[in-house]
Amino acid sequence: MREFTVTLAVAAHFCTVEALLMTTPGEMAALIEAHHATLWRYLRYLGCDRALADDLTQETFLAVIQDPFEDRGRASTSAYLRTVARNLFLMNVRRSKFVQNGQDLQAADAAWDRANADDSEDRQLALRNCLQIVQGKARQALDLTYTARLSGQAVAAQLGMSHENLRVMLHRTRLSLRQCIEKKLGSRP
Repeated sequence: MREFTVTLAVAAHFCTVEALLMTTPGEMAALIEAHHATLWRYLRYLGCDRALADDLTQETFLAVIQDPFEDRGRASTSAYLRTVARNLFLMNVRRSKFVQNGQDLQAADAAWDRANADDSEDRQLALRNCLQIVQGKARQALDLTYTARLSGQAVAAQLGMSHENLRVMLHRTRLSLRQCIEKKLGSRP
C-alpha cells in the first residue's frame, strides 16, 4: 500500500482556501457558476489544451478567493477574471518556455472581446428568439446539456443515440443558432 504525505505548505494552502470558501460560499458559487464556462472557453481560445484550460480556470478562481475584488457588475467581473486568467496563462507560457507573440495575444484578446459581448441585451434577445425555432431531439439535447448540465454520455443515452451522433447534432444546432443570431443582429463575423 502506498503512503501519501502532504507538506505543511500545501495543507496550509488548502486550509486557507477552505476557510475562505466557508466565509462566502454562496457568493463564490454564484461567481463560479456565472463565469466558469466563459472563462474556460476564453483560455481555450488563447491556445490552452483542455487540461491546461481546466487547471488555469481553477487557479483563476482560487486567486480571486485569496485576493477578493470589488464586484462592479457582470462585464467588469468578466474582464477582471479574463485578466487574471490571461496572466496565469502567460506565467505558464514563460515557465514552459513556449514562445508566444505578445501582439498575437493582444489580437486574440481583442477578437474575443468583439465576439463575446456577454452583456448584449440584443444578443440575448436574439438567442431566445432563435431557441424557439429549435425543436425535437436537438432541443432536448440543448436542454439536457445546458440546462440540466448532464454529461454527453448521459444525454446520448437518454436520447437513445451514440455520443458521436450527439456531438454532431449539437455542433450543427449551435452553428444554426449562431447563424440565426447573426441574421437577427444583422452582422457577420
